[in-house]
Amino acid sequence: MLTQYNKQIPKEAICIIDTIEKAGYEAYIVGGCVRDLLMGRTPHDWDITTSAKPEQVKEVFRRTYDTGIKHGTVTVILNEQHFEVTTYRIEGEYKDFRRPEEVSFVEDITLDLSRRDFTMNAIAYHPVRGFVDPYHGQEAIKKGYISSVRCAKERFTEDALRILRAVRFSAQLGFSIDEDTIQGIEACKELLTHISKERIRDEFLKICVSDRPTHINLLRKLGLLEYIIPEFIKTYDTPQNHPHHIYHVAQHTLVAMENVEPTIRLRLTMLLHDLGKAYTRTTDKNGIDHFYNHPKKSVELAGKILRELKLDNRMIKEVSSLIYFHDYHIKHTIDKIYVKKMLMEIGPELFDELMKVQLADARSQNPDKLEPKIKNIEKQKKLKEEVMASNEPYQKSMLAITGSDLMAAGIPRGKEIGWLLDEALDKVIRDPLANEKDKLISYCQKIYGNRGEE
Repeated sequence: MLTQYNKQIPKEAICIIDTIEKAGYEAYIVGGCVRDLLMGRTPHDWDITTSAKPEQVKEVFRRTYDTGIKHGTVTVILNEQHFEVTTYRIEGEYKDFRRPEEVSFVEDITLDLSRRDFTMNAIAYHPVRGFVDPYHGQEAIKKGYISSVRCAKERFTEDALRILRAVRFSAQLGFSIDEDTIQGIEACKELLTHISKERIRDEFLKICVSDRPTHINLLRKLGLLEYIIPEFIKTYDTPQNHPHHIYHVAQHTLVAMENVEPTIRLRLTMLLHDLGKAYTRTTDKNGIDHFYNHPKKSVELAGKILRELKLDNRMIKEVSSLIYFHDYHIKHTIDKIYVKKMLMEIGPELFDELMKVQLADARSQNPDKLEPKIKNIEKQKKLKEEVMASNEPYQKSMLAITGSDLMAAGIPRGKEIGWLLDEALDKVIRDPLANEKDKLISYCQKIYGNRGEE
């Protein structure tokens, strides 16, 4: 029976266990990799736990480096692969709700498993002796539920981030959370105020890019959204009484997230694209809702939220651009000029992403209105391909002139140079054949002279 599991474990990991045990100690594979092994998933990391102290591990292996020596972790390098090896331990008091003040090394694997978060993660595996499972983690995996090891409230008080980890695992694995663990979450949720935004962000993003981004509903139900993205709560009370919509804003948003690829950029865009609707809703005399300028408000709110969650500036800029232009096409004629202006604004890569955003948005609205929206998106894609294939100019670097050319033609250095290049780009976007050096210099001289006469 163990053979089926051993075949999936890297030979280097088994070699490390054998080497440690030949030196007189115990060793097991432990944690999430064992859970994934039981579920038929491919583990990303193979963690090993042992009764050997860190210095003893370092004596046994030729190539090691200290990873978290204070907490008993040494990384062993074997065949250029890196494996974390951690000494059995129990943990002292958690004063900051995230890390123990001290750890004590022990020699009993069951004591080490007792400190872990959830029963499905508190299983150890040995290639010969099999599983050590004192908290019935295998049963939890088979039945598909998440249960805290021992007292849920104690586990969450030790590290409040485990509250979000429970929801994240539920989203990733499709498991339910048992009632005792739910009660522990509700009792300890305020402790999330002690957790850094970076740690909260990482768990939240994993929920967003999971197969079940609608678990954001669970975050709301458990009262956790207010510690992550409180601005979103209002969308649950924002209807969309409009012929193009069948959902309220929150439901539309989560369906849209399901309808787009699971990348951080796209999922965050869909999460935040209509957030401004909760703050711009008006209702006309016929009972139809309108959300004038909601993309602009959404961008404003998204920037604030993403900065608070410590996203990098590039991600904030890209998500903001996609939000701002997500329904720009509705108010404009779709032709090559429009497409080139969009390429000028956001570039080819984000243009392709914008098409995915528009499609996800459309598929999350009234299905009776879907067909013309899809045709609109396909038309934009086709026009973009034509522009790229014919190398039609859509940015200043593609112009036949530079600022130096204009100054050489007698236009003085200054802000007018940038303005004239903008005007030249607008001209060639409308008329690609005008993208010739002499023609553009003459055009710029003319409009510069006209401006001086005003």
